[in-house]
Amino acid sequence: MLSQASPWAGRIEDWLPACATLDVAMDEASARTVMQTLFQPVEIRSSDGESRFTGYFEPVYDARYYPQYPYTEPVPALPDDLVSEGGDNVYQRLSGGSRRPYPARAEITRNGVMPLAYAHPADVFFLQIQGSGKLRFPDGRVVKAAYAAHNGRPFRSTANWLYERGWISRGERSMQGIRAWMDRASPERVRQAMNANPRFVFFTLEETNASASGPKGAMTVPLTPLGSMAVDRSYHPLGVPVFVNTSAPGLGGDWAGLLNAQDTGGAITGAVRGDIYFGTGPEAGDRAGTMNAPGRLWVLLPRAVAARLNGRDAYAALGSPTPSP
Repeated sequence: MLSQASPWAGRIEDWLPACATLDVAMDEASARTVMQTLFQPVEIRSSDGESRFTGYFEPVYDARYYPQYPYTEPVPALPDDLVSEGGDNVYQRLSGGSRRPYPARAEITRNGVMPLAYAHPADVFFLQIQGSGKLRFPDGRVVKAAYAAHNGRPFRSTANWLYERGWISRGERSMQGIRAWMDRASPERVRQAMNANPRFVFFTLEETNASASGPKGAMTVPLTPLGSMAVDRSYHPLGVPVFVNTSAPGLGGDWAGLLNAQDTGGAITGAVRGDIYFGTGPEAGDRAGTMNAPGRLWVLLPRAVAARLNGRDAYAALGSPTPSP
């Protein structure tokens, strides 16, 4: 089966003929013909009518080898006491052999972490939200801060937390708006806002350069700008092509495009929920930060798989995700 959590997507062997044909497509026109001939679009609709599409990117942040104002926040290394059993089942190994759920962000930062490097506190916070990024040092060295693990705590929206308290306006509920607020707020209030999101991400460093390919998603292949999207794996299998219709200033307004479900994210929950990858660097970040809108989502299934469903919207009728084994 392609995914135990998504039996509607069929078996791996159902996909092999169509994938083999795509592999020999010589150009965009022939690839389009293959997609239109061998695949059937099936629209996904959530049971509550909710839909949301956001954007993410690979940031490039200035960093230092040692703390030097304003680069005072450690980029956290994977700790030796973290035990992950998959998903949100993450534990802290204690002395004597016992263990407990891994602490939330506030306790982790209060107790300290093993630093890989140092960066601006807001930059480290957004690095953790994006899941990976590049660090640029004054000597010209660029390294990739690659995702290693998280602490198993749920992701909570800092934008919503700030908006509910009246600290930012509705129009400031974006990465740019949050960063602008952090730049004008006191360090104590900034720390309070960051701690409102209990999820905490740890990293490893990999040698790279500023022009190297983008980060690897959950499928362990490099992500493609405006070609890769993060989805909720309790609804969608990875690797499936999807067609999205949404809008964002960073996309020039109304937008529709073919993407591949290649990644996941702690904030990506729901059947009609996607996080579109925009690329590396500040320009990609500016565009991704403008995106937060409803939309429509279709999965493209091999026609033999789609024929087993009870009509084009069969999967749309599923009111809840299939639990992971």
